[in-house]
Amino acid sequence: MRLLTLSLFALAWPALASAQDISLRLPIACELGRTCFIQKYVDHDPSSEVRDYQCGSLGDDKHDGTDFRLLNMPAQKAGVDVVAAADGKVANTREGVPDVFVTDETREKISQIGCGNAVVIDHGNGWRTAYCHMAKGSLTVRSGREVKAGEKIGQVGLSGLTEFPHLHFTLIKDGKPVDPFAYGAPEKSCGGGKSLWEASLQNALGYQTGTVLNKGFALGPVTMEAVESGSTEQDVPTTKSPALVAYVRTIALKGGDVQTLTLIDPDGKPLAQNKAPPLDRTKAQWMMFAGVKQPEGGFKAGLYRAIYRVERGGKPAIEQAFGISLRP
Repeated sequence: MRLLTLSLFALAWPALASAQDISLRLPIACELGRTCFIQKYVDHDPSSEVRDYQCGSLGDDKHDGTDFRLLNMPAQKAGVDVVAAADGKVANTREGVPDVFVTDETREKISQIGCGNAVVIDHGNGWRTAYCHMAKGSLTVRSGREVKAGEKIGQVGLSGLTEFPHLHFTLIKDGKPVDPFAYGAPEKSCGGGKSLWEASLQNALGYQTGTVLNKGFALGPVTMEAVESGSTEQDVPTTKSPALVAYVRTIALKGGDVQTLTLIDPDGKPLAQNKAPPLDRTKAQWMMFAGVKQPEGGFKAGLYRAIYRVERGGKPAIEQAFGISLRP
């Protein structure tokens, strides 16, 4: 999403007293790596290609912010607060945009309000922050209101140009978007520049390529829509289920990654395995499953395990194991 979606918020505001550089708190009330994940970074490539601050391709062409993604829609509906990343004064807000998934048919119309329900905060000395895609009716601040770092300003939603529940956070300096992970980085550098995140966040915000977003077991074949809606979590498999299927959804995988998902029975015997061909390019998200139909007489009671592995360049990159105890 480009800064053009924020153009209606570009209002003049008196400078506030603050340090020359800004120190940012996490703009979302979640636990990084457990209840939320970074899906996309700022695009540093001026061409149609994508290059994040580590010279990876985690983002979209001309993406001007950082996307903090939630696990799925149930997590969004439970309510996750968006908070001010630093002290400042609210410059403008937008409300009333519905929370809906964008489709091919609605993309062009929604792109006119791509940021969705939003807040822009002025921090002085040319610094501003913008918070996009918040839930309809969740905003708690209005223009002119002074806010403190960490203060709630709304909740994560699905408004505007969105395909998954997330907060799009943009840092602006003198009217232009900048990367809070690499402020002032030389052109075409990898890992250069200065991080503007407060010191306590440095480890949690470490750059990652490939993260398991969802994992679990289902009664049959799994779709991306079912994982996003949370419906796969509603029915717990038993020994009498028609099938036992392990699934994973992973984000930010790299081209060439080789994934394997193996389902193992209580005796340690592999029941099913799904090995995907190498990815042709970086993938924003990827889902796979492996399973078997119910054998005659039902599944044996006990602990069933699934092991998900990703190899990158012939070396292990990700490994996660998870299990379920089947009962009659």
